[in-house]
Amino acid sequence: MPQCRICKSSYEPFISFGQMPIANGFIRPEEFSKEYFFELATGFCSKCNMVQLIDQPNRDMMFHENYAFFSSTSAYMQQHFKEFAELIMNEIGQKANPFVMEIGSNDGIMLQNFAKAKIRHLGIEPSANVAKIAFDNGVNTISEFFDENLARKIMAEYGQADAITAANVMCHIPTIHSVVEGFRILLKPNGIIMFEDPYLGDIVENTLYDQIYDEHVFLFSVASIGYLFGEHGLEIVDVMPQITHGGSMRYVIAHKGAGKISQRVIEQREKEKRLGLHLPETYVQFRKNIENSRDRLVELLTSIKKQGKRVVGYAATSKSTTINNYCGITAELVEYISDTTPIKHGKFSPGTHIPVKPYKDFCDNYPDYALLYAYNHAREIMAKEQKFMAAGGKWITYVPKVGVLG
Repeated sequence: MPQCRICKSSYEPFISFGQMPIANGFIRPEEFSKEYFFELATGFCSKCNMVQLIDQPNRDMMFHENYAFFSSTSAYMQQHFKEFAELIMNEIGQKANPFVMEIGSNDGIMLQNFAKAKIRHLGIEPSANVAKIAFDNGVNTISEFFDENLARKIMAEYGQADAITAANVMCHIPTIHSVVEGFRILLKPNGIIMFEDPYLGDIVENTLYDQIYDEHVFLFSVASIGYLFGEHGLEIVDVMPQITHGGSMRYVIAHKGAGKISQRVIEQREKEKRLGLHLPETYVQFRKNIENSRDRLVELLTSIKKQGKRVVGYAATSKSTTINNYCGITAELVEYISDTTPIKHGKFSPGTHIPVKPYKDFCDNYPDYALLYAYNHAREIMAKEQKFMAAGGKWITYVPKVGVLG
């Protein structure tokens, strides 16, 4: 039996998605024969309530100089992170010469707001190509993996932090105890940690199984985050549900006793108990819901194919890798995937090898259906694609249910 990364207890997997490639590993044909695969399986630890991957590829295989994800390509996310930054600025506004640090700062989409406000800041981004974009745009950034050793180096140069932040990165880190200990070392006695990640409650309720892929070694709940940070003398003082990524949770954390615990924390813990997030049988049902969603999506795509209609994927996301490989979706069912990220053009989807083509190809010859891989940006996409829908184009969705829109 595997050992929990958080509390070292033994636990059992509740689902295996089979052999899976690197989710963001879009490749060229000459690389097909060398493509890396691992078993993507997920389990639940009933002691600390953490849902986690059994195995995860080496971090250097996932985050590197060719990492193909840039947060700033989404106008919605730019606004989201602007508001996130303003929230932190309000928290530290009265402090003298404040210092803010972000781990997994990507292309500087959030820290650029602090740079413009001339607030001392530091971004930690391990993917060198993405970090360079941030640095070139005036965001103070270093390309390293954060841990307690790096925390001590940062403290020696910058002093302790008034605010430490992260977005959609904490769930990526298998050595998370070292990261949280680094937070404890760096955080001022009255400072705050504020981070957000996909939320387990939304994932279970809406069968968001595409949130399970190599980078997401953990799926967090308030209960599991409370246990983890409690081991390092820190505690949750507030929580803020978010709509990003199909449902996320923002956690506000401080040194134990440094802040009053909000009513929202108490209410969210109670909600998690009502959802049964602490019960193994909840994850047995989750597996059944996943299997049913897979079967319905394959049935729908097969039916459309038999009608002679064209289906194109919309957005070559990391999440789509789990959907494609678990459901066995190849270019036989999805002609190609349209994406606006130049680094992905001319490449093929991990594992199932569906071609990735520029967005212009989509506009020049609309398909009958678009499989909406980027469902978390559905509102922004729908507003953008009025011409596609006016031409009779329809959307295939699989969250929260498999169906057709338009």
